Amino acid sequence: MDEALLRAIVPGVIGVLGRRGADFAAAEDAVQDALVEAVRVWPEDPPRDPRGWLVTVAWRRYLDAVRADTSRRRREERVDDEPPPGPAETRDDTLQLYFLCAHPSLTPASAVALTLRAVGGLTTRQIAQAYLVPEATMAQRISRAKRTVSGVRLDRPGDVATVLRVLYLVFNEGYSGDVDLAAEAIRLTRQLAGAIEHEEVTGLLALMLLHHARRPARLRPDGSLVPLAEQDRALWDTRLVAEGVDLLQAALARDRLGEFQAQAAIAALHADARTAEETDWVQIVEWYDELVRLTGSPVARLNRAVAVGEADGPRAGLAALACLDPALPRHAAVAAYLHERDGDRVTAARLYAEAARSAPNLAERDHLTRQAARLNADLRG
Repeated sequence: MDEALLRAIVPGVIGVLGRRGADFAAAEDAVQDALVEAVRVWPEDPPRDPRGWLVTVAWRRYLDAVRADTSRRRREERVDDEPPPGPAETRDDTLQLYFLCAHPSLTPASAVALTLRAVGGLTTRQIAQAYLVPEATMAQRISRAKRTVSGVRLDRPGDVATVLRVLYLVFNEGYSGDVDLAAEAIRLTRQLAGAIEHEEVTGLLALMLLHHARRPARLRPDGSLVPLAEQDRALWDTRLVAEGVDLLQAALARDRLGEFQAQAAIAALHADARTAEETDWVQIVEWYDELVRLTGSPVARLNRAVAVGEADGPRAGLAALACLDPALPRHAAVAAYLHERDGDRVTAARLYAEAARSAPNLAERDHLTRQAARLNADLRG
């Protein structure tokens, strides 16, 4: 395949899609899907008109994405912004689609990626950010998953663990990203909890509700991010907190601890504190120890470093952070916070600015930029 040719014609293909009505981001995503297909097809069957081939395939991918997004939005319109407590009454085929996409012929990682793209309505870029991998890598993973299931019967649904992973990532994208999917994820998890007895399903629902309860306090009227320690806790939804705590206690009583129960326990400790100063950071560190034991997740280790910094002082937090890869998303933001608490405002300002450049969403980028500007102003004064 002639890579130079591809680089030369891709901007024109994106332009054609734009003239047909696709916005720039959607056109880029569709063209990327088409390029992945070209890598698979062209070595055996090169087209006579590469540009025309890419335009045709990319346009089809764009239309597929629009249809998926339209279906997702229709589902979201059936969900209230604040999901009601108790079992879900409305049922549709969405949850079944999640299980079918989590097909046994796929690896769990590929099944999650495919479901997020095909059913969840997330873009390849959003999924790649959730998995901490390059966008091109994720595009190839999704393409391979599509090819794998294209020739199999979808009569063997996937396992609960894979579906839970998908629901968790959909909720996280809705809670902190550019697309509001949190309520839909809660609705589907309620359905799943009503259908089966499973401690991790209950734990995930508890986790979602405890985080969703804080949502009204997360943003200021101008859209800027409010850190947890500065949030007005009177705005937290006590009804959702109470339901989340009750669900967590029921899940923990089964004595089969899983990662979602551990995360929910951490969220419950935050919810239990009347003020930020009353937060039981020692217990939170202990729960992060459990979470790291269960998952080995670098993100869990990063969050644990913050908790250690609160429980044992910023230098202890920095020592825990030193064991982690600096390329880890939000590593610079955590380092900036701990350095500021340790009194090193020069290093903190530099790291806040560095973190802002790689922030995954606009609200977080603006918050980190403000932090850097605040420290720089103090240093000049």
